[in-house]
Amino acid sequence: MNILVIGATGFVGGAVARHLVTQGHTVTGLARSGEAAARLTAQGITPVAGDLPGPPGGSPGGLSEPSGDFSGPSGDEPGGLSGASGTGQGERGGFEAVLAVAGRADAVIFAAQPDPGTEERAVAGLLDALAGAGKTFVFTSGTGVLIQRTGGAWSEDSFGEDDPFTVEPLAARRLGVERSVRAAAERQVRSLVIRPGLIWGPGDHGHVSMIYRSVAATGAACYVGEGLNTYSNVHIDDVVRLFALALEKGAAGALYHAVAGEIPNRWIAEAVADDLGCGTRSLTPEEAAGVWGDMGGLILAGSSRCRAPRTRGELGWIPAHTDMLTMIGEPRLRNLADRPT
Repeated sequence: MNILVIGATGFVGGAVARHLVTQGHTVTGLARSGEAAARLTAQGITPVAGDLPGPPGGSPGGLSEPSGDFSGPSGDEPGGLSGASGTGQGERGGFEAVLAVAGRADAVIFAAQPDPGTEERAVAGLLDALAGAGKTFVFTSGTGVLIQRTGGAWSEDSFGEDDPFTVEPLAARRLGVERSVRAAAERQVRSLVIRPGLIWGPGDHGHVSMIYRSVAATGAACYVGEGLNTYSNVHIDDVVRLFALALEKGAAGALYHAVAGEIPNRWIAEAVADDLGCGTRSLTPEEAAGVWGDMGGLILAGSSRCRAPRTRGELGWIPAHTDMLTMIGEPRLRNLADRPT
């Protein structure tokens, strides 16, 4: 297949793009700078200079990779619901260049997370461009839309793909985009949504790394409240395999969860403390905001538990990595705990 990946220079989109190259697909990736284009080329990915649409009459919207916010897959640094910087075109092409490449592709994967307005405009434009052609559009969301503000307490709620839930208000616009993508199946687009949980693996910036960083800030491995809240997780290698399976046999209009396990945050903190020889500490929500920022504190205090019955049943997806604590002790994580001198 000829596949365009929007977000090919980041953690999730980059891993997906590289995996698809190894499977023999022709992959094009959106690049917003000459440096990014060179990195893509070195990985066997054809770069296209372009950008996402800015507000009417304004400059391009800017692009960032999925972040650890309430709606995204939590693989990158937590940065709030709008992780984009909103820069101008510079040496890049505009959104028209992206639409032109999308029109020639067999499939488009949207694996970036700009601010909500830019995301809405970009996805709407791409779906319009693909309508009537029977081509594939895969939108990367995240199980953060399911998050519950429990203040570190356990929640009995766990959601499958078709289960009703009350959306976190900060993620309401992301849920709206999900629905518009799924509805595009009625316009002859093979459109589907993938919702990964907390993504972990080499290079991630999720819960484990955040708790290591809390040691640098406080001298202890921290959690919020009781620390019994859990956020269903999945390894990046299992995520990329799911994208490949969805491209191969995913159903138009479908939603697929990508989750493989869950661990209470206090257990993570205890494992980090054992690794570093330090203590653990329970934080109030206010203290958590001081350690991880407002959004990071909300994430570490919340519960987002889910299951993937459709993914496993329809696509035959079986995750190979189910224990996020196998990361404990990695040198890159220990370095995060070093206190400034």
